[in-house]
Amino acid sequence: MELTEVFGSNVFNDKVMKERLFRPVYKALRETIEKDLPLRPDVADVVANAMKDWALEKGATHYTHWFQPLTGITAEKHDSFISSTADGGVTVEFSGKQLIQGEPDASSFPSGGLRSTFEARGYTAWDCTSPAILKTDEAGNVTLTIPTAFYSYNGEALDKKTPLLRSMKAVSKQALRVLKALGNRTSTKVTSTVGPEQEYFLVDKEFYLDRIDLMLTGRTIFGAPAPKGQELEDQYFGAIKDRVSDYMHDLNTELWKMGITSKTQHNEVAPAQYEMAPIFATTNIATDHNQLVMETMQKVALRHNLVCLLHEKPYAGINGSGKHNNWSLSTDDGINLLEPGRTPSENVKFLLVLSALIKAVDTHADILRATCAHAGNDHRLGANEAPPAIISVFMGDELTDILEKISKGQKVSAKGAQFVHVGVDTLPAIPKDNTDRNRTSPFAFTGNKFEFRMVGSAQSIAGCNVALNTIAAEALDEIATRLEQTKDKNAEAAEIIRETYKKHGRVIFNGNNYSAEWPKEAARRGLPNVTNAVDALKAFITDKSIKLFEKYEVLSHKEMHSRYDIYVETYAKQIHIEAMAAIDMVKKQFIPAVAEYGTFLAESIASFKAAAVSAPVQEDLLKKLGALLASAYKNLGKLEAATAKARETVGTVKKAEMYRDQVATAMQVLRTDIDALEMIVPGDMWPVPTYADLLFKL
Repeated sequence: MELTEVFGSNVFNDKVMKERLFRPVYKALRETIEKDLPLRPDVADVVANAMKDWALEKGATHYTHWFQPLTGITAEKHDSFISSTADGGVTVEFSGKQLIQGEPDASSFPSGGLRSTFEARGYTAWDCTSPAILKTDEAGNVTLTIPTAFYSYNGEALDKKTPLLRSMKAVSKQALRVLKALGNRTSTKVTSTVGPEQEYFLVDKEFYLDRIDLMLTGRTIFGAPAPKGQELEDQYFGAIKDRVSDYMHDLNTELWKMGITSKTQHNEVAPAQYEMAPIFATTNIATDHNQLVMETMQKVALRHNLVCLLHEKPYAGINGSGKHNNWSLSTDDGINLLEPGRTPSENVKFLLVLSALIKAVDTHADILRATCAHAGNDHRLGANEAPPAIISVFMGDELTDILEKISKGQKVSAKGAQFVHVGVDTLPAIPKDNTDRNRTSPFAFTGNKFEFRMVGSAQSIAGCNVALNTIAAEALDEIATRLEQTKDKNAEAAEIIRETYKKHGRVIFNGNNYSAEWPKEAARRGLPNVTNAVDALKAFITDKSIKLFEKYEVLSHKEMHSRYDIYVETYAKQIHIEAMAAIDMVKKQFIPAVAEYGTFLAESIASFKAAAVSAPVQEDLLKKLGALLASAYKNLGKLEAATAKARETVGTVKKAEMYRDQVATAMQVLRTDIDALEMIVPGDMWPVPTYADLLFKL
């Protein structure tokens, strides 16, 4: 099959709907999707029947309501299409009610106090704006997969999709008010769009299965550096190895079938690290797709005897993995609100939206930081591979200069098109963008979108986009209100731009966010620097945050507190699992291996002395080995004690703080001893694959 035939072949997309639905039904469904209207039951019945027939023709036997609980991954319960008949046989059925509503048991999903454990009822509701797909496993089993929202008996959001859809509605409403105040009469909807780049590592399955830490936690809790890392900078954009290329080919095929526009693939900076990037989609579809991307990456890797690692920091000493969330706003009639045009200084609409985002990010930097806060990302942020925990905005020199001059009341002259010349006659002059690309900024303007670079590779992108949509809605709301109350729109717009830059320009930083000077400069500007997840998550329950999300009906007071409780508790659980894995490995693998080598050295010394030959090398090694083993054993005891104390600590926040301050620190101290022992013990005696095995034997 050609690529164009493969793409979307497992999607109940607009083309399929148009072919299989009666014209009035198709029209009614499109109105529901485009105008946020309720789906009529009679329409749902017809759509469900058509969807069932399509799925059966493709080999499906089951359907599932696929949703995104607050675990950060996805969930699904499969039901077959069969129903029993009076004569003892079966028939194939799929009703409109089965399509639009499911009832999975909600008792075992995290709810953060939104419901009691004994109250099991939860509902899933079809998100008809995100098309249904067919998921196929390695054995060829096909399941009709219906994207849904997940909520409680009382209507509280128990998932990541529901607040995302609410936030998209909020930002659309406020952006439209700004456009109408500026004279736009054609746009009827504004949609936030996202293109999430996904970084990941691959490792040979055989080595993975020999590492308990990788299996249980997603990262190597122990591991001495390999002789070679990423210092030669020869991995980034390098030639893709055949084994990896085969994997990427199969991955792309599976993604394309599901309508996921896997566009770009390349080697990333670290050994055995890679990246995949799709084309932009509306935010809820992009979020669904990114969850499918992560799931498919892991499933396809196993078919190649590989394992895909999505942890933010699988290996110490080399780059970790993130997820670059490229975000923008577009109208239903094709206007990108973050497109500066040829003369951005004259583009009032663009400058107002830009100002809104500068204000939003400066006002709610703590919320954006909180959306990226979890145990894995603590290893990555600020480690010269990802933005620091300080939220700032990169604008580039030209746009910053425009805002600076407007703020001072100076005349801004439009610049014509500029070109990059490299001094080689055979190379064409390339049009120059408004900005360079700042790879160190957490929130960088990159031509016609903002790239939020703090999201961890294993995280759902729903959280950061809920925040971006909502804080943008608030800022646009304030701008719209001012424009609506004045006759001279241009003068008021100029005043808004001027005031915003003066008050919030401190958040703009076009320099190197990795530099040692930046935290000092950020502190001088009054920008927050929250360096760990437990503290960062507190932003969810401040009065400011709760007031914001309640005002725009995105998350209620109870829903905000539930998420805070869940994420803090998850942090503690993740560190606890890591600690238990570390204790297990040291007791069952490393101490026995070191003792075996010590015995070998002792026997060697004895045999040398029996032959009247000195053994200074063995004696020195045995002495170092003994000292490190004693230290490791002592620090193992400290880790066990800290873990036991943390486990018994009462209170979700206090428990998480104990794991952060005591347990994580004790693990790192123990790692120092074990990694030093790895450098002494012979490779054939070391019980787990080394960094050289994991990173370079692919």
